[in-house]
Amino acid sequence: MTLEELGYSQELENYRKENNFDSFGVGRVILEHKERYAVKTVDNEFDAEIIGNLRFAAQTRSDFPAVGDWVAISEYGENKVLIHAVFPRKTIIERQAVGKYGEKQIIATNIDFAFIVQAVDQDFNINRIERYLTICNASNVEPIIILNKIDLIDNATLSDLVSKVRKRIKQIPLIAISNESKEGIEDLQKSIVAGKTYCLLGSSGVGKSSLLNNLLEKQQMKTNTISTSTNKGRHITSHRELTLLENGGIIIDNPGMREVGIADSGSGVEKTFETITQLSKNCKFSDCTHTTEIGCAVLVAITNGEIDVNAYENYLKIEKEKEHFESTVAEKRKKDKEFGKMIKHFKNSKKSNKY
Repeated sequence: MTLEELGYSQELENYRKENNFDSFGVGRVILEHKERYAVKTVDNEFDAEIIGNLRFAAQTRSDFPAVGDWVAISEYGENKVLIHAVFPRKTIIERQAVGKYGEKQIIATNIDFAFIVQAVDQDFNINRIERYLTICNASNVEPIIILNKIDLIDNATLSDLVSKVRKRIKQIPLIAISNESKEGIEDLQKSIVAGKTYCLLGSSGVGKSSLLNNLLEKQQMKTNTISTSTNKGRHITSHRELTLLENGGIIIDNPGMREVGIADSGSGVEKTFETITQLSKNCKFSDCTHTTEIGCAVLVAITNGEIDVNAYENYLKIEKEKEHFESTVAEKRKKDKEFGKMIKHFKNSKKSNKY
């Protein structure tokens, strides 16, 4: 195995040399669980921890290593390494942190493609697919929609569901599969490119871990089904983990996400809802909210049936969520700045009182 087969690039090597990390080893973070890490190199896999300077210099959670990161390392002890630095990230898939005030949560880094997995039974929800698309588009990650559990429905129902997706989401690759019958798995395997990194996104119970097992052709990840009592997915994958496939692809499994909070992903919203974005250029007012304004090209398009009403309502909801996140970030920064001024004033006054 080479570093290139793990996704390493010449840009990363240049960064390593320019920043005097060439005396350190290089590895990729393949597992992160409650600030425990595993790092893979050409020759081995190591348990890892970050050095104190890296920990104390971190201003937010995103400054810590994440699955997919390339890191500078040094060995200490048996099968253990210290992480000295995190290399620049090509892409970052992130969402609004659950229950955190104006903060983001990194899902994975240095991703090329994302498999957005949706089950065609209880979980099927086009609004949620658009949410994942927004996150991918904001990160410049290529999305691929996977409709799973097609063994549970007939061909006519599947055709209807695909048509509904295609009506709202165009030009995004879509593959229908069954983890049980293995239908579509071979087509999916053929789409995976050696040296590229893929990320599995989806709610609990949609079959991400089963899909990974099928791609690996072995039982590596624990799997489970939708709870019959709550009709919701059970959390089986409890951490993020990077795995190498036989055909050379690199794939990251993730815990199921009940909440897909949108952060400051303006470009992602624009690309996901491209039709609305293009029509909005013809609105009478440049700050049109596309809700009540006279001369709104988007509202006219809805009346004429050019835009799906459900897609429009989802757009408004995601846009409002994005704006709220941005405002909370601005408010948090303001409070942090005021707190910093207060501390500085306190130190200066204490110093003055000495004399």
